Amino acid sequence: MSSAGQRAKDRSPANLDQFLAANERRAYRICLLATGQQADALDIVQDAMLKLVRHYARRAPAEWPALFHRIVQNTIKDWYRKEKVRRRWRSWFSTHDDDGEKEDGLEQHPQSGTHQPDELTGQSMAMEHLDEQIRLLPLRQQQVFLLRQWEGLDVAATAKAMGISEGSVKTHYSRAVHKLRETLEEHV
Repeated sequence: MSSAGQRAKDRSPANLDQFLAANERRAYRICLLATGQQADALDIVQDAMLKLVRHYARRAPAEWPALFHRIVQNTIKDWYRKEKVRRRWRSWFSTHDDDGEKEDGLEQHPQSGTHQPDELTGQSMAMEHLDEQIRLLPLRQQQVFLLRQWEGLDVAATAKAMGISEGSVKTHYSRAVHKLRETLEEHV
């Protein structure tokens, strides 16, 4: 098969589906940590996947990771902008229940799992604490940390995905790691 034929095969819909399936859960985790809302995180991931398919499916598969994470980052930024406006409106039109207290309005989602609780208690508590500490990081530090550590992107790919310089990636990553070490040492 010619190299042009191989490149066309690599960009097939099946390969793009495989790429999206392989990256969907990690992208969801990044979005969940950024938004704190399951439904919003799912929406962001769906939007990012659709944008990748619509606009970049014909690109080389090697370009997909950086493009996908750039789309995820931009969609998270858009979510924050919209959320800021929503919060303003909610404060004006907030609802109250019969006791005069504000209603939460968010549905509680039960956690699902197939493992025995005693098997996962320690791990679960550690992950909850780590998630909380990552959530407390400034957004850029949080996102750089997740892209570098969880997604395994290098400095250049992270910079491209976030639309910032490589020096900024290094600075944000260093600050995030330092802060996480500092706060997590207390709980080890």
